Amino acid sequence: MKLSELEAQIYDEFPDFKVVLKSESRFMAFLDFLLKLITFWPMRAFMLDVVTTVGNTVYVPTGWATRSDISKMITLRHERVHMRQRAQYGSVMFTFLYLLFPFPIFFAYYRRKFEMEAYAESMRSVLELLPQTGRAILTSSVYREGILRHFTTSDYFWMWPFKASVAAWYDATLHRLLEQ
Repeated sequence: MKLSELEAQIYDEFPDFKVVLKSESRFMAFLDFLLKLITFWPMRAFMLDVVTTVGNTVYVPTGWATRSDISKMITLRHERVHMRQRAQYGSVMFTFLYLLFPFPIFFAYYRRKFEMEAYAESMRSVLELLPQTGRAILTSSVYREGILRHFTTSDYFWMWPFKASVAAWYDATLHRLLEQ
């Protein structure tokens, strides 16, 4: 599959889908400031490294243009999971669950749940789009630790403090994907 084909599939499913540079969005600049403020500044990578989906708009960092098509496809497949979650739960409920329930930090159960679903798709994408190297990537400690970091640090506003449970999820998901 090509990037243009994936984008067409997403457009078919979500007709208002678009990709927007974060640097061109005042809303993203405001969120960047707000995240820095409420995290006491460790959330400095929001505009530079983090892809953020709001509704069916995928806001991407400036370096998006230099990413490979495969990297973009892995990311868009992850973000499409969030668009589907939003469609399933409705905008208001999805936003409430993702951001606040039961707590905005440390015990963000639904943010963890939603991100686990999306990262499982990211992992599936790596295996499918990189058939020769995907297995080695997913079994590497660098990739695994990167995902664990997202769940347990300021990357996602400290959504879950139990690194061992996230590691167990990662290992079980990887095992299931490798058996398919």
